[in-house]
Amino acid sequence: MSEHYYSKKPQVGSNPSKWKFTLRGFSFVFETDAGVFSKSEVDFGSRVLIDSFELPDVEGCILDVGCGYGPIGLSIAKNYPERVIHMMDVNERAVALAKKNAEVNGVQNVQIFESDGLSAVQEEQVAAVMTNPPIRAGKDTIFRFYDQAFEKLVDNGELWIVIQKKQGAPSTIAHLEEKFTEVTVVEKKKGYWIIKAKK
Repeated sequence: MSEHYYSKKPQVGSNPSKWKFTLRGFSFVFETDAGVFSKSEVDFGSRVLIDSFELPDVEGCILDVGCGYGPIGLSIAKNYPERVIHMMDVNERAVALAKKNAEVNGVQNVQIFESDGLSAVQEEQVAAVMTNPPIRAGKDTIFRFYDQAFEKLVDNGELWIVIQKKQGAPSTIAHLEEKFTEVTVVEKKKGYWIIKAKK
């Protein structure tokens, strides 16, 4: 396959589907489609990230980078209605689905937009960044996500990442330790690591 779910304009034909899923105690109806990541269920890595996340004790919005059709950002938005969640993806189809899923599930404290990494983020007060990064896009792309997150976060803000050990968790930690003041692995499940980096 020459293109991936991180293509701006997926060329694969549309084949939408709808299904229900419970995240952090909230029931969601998700519409997904061909050409977006994990279209048939909320992938295991994202679920571990959603369940592990704790809001840092600083003011500001939360970013969901590479939001896909929206499971991470929408579930966190439901959980923290007093915060605004900025959800972004380079994939036009994913962004359209995330907007639709926010509406269908009655989630209003979100802003959803196209962005290559964090390049389109205007917000200055960012408390947390969450990402299930597009591993197949390559290490340079993923590390750029991390570096952009560091620049956007307020002091004591946190970057939360889910990544498989075999797909580069140790090198991710080494990279983060060069910038962030504190890097911890808060959860390990079935080869997936949840890494929290505090600025």
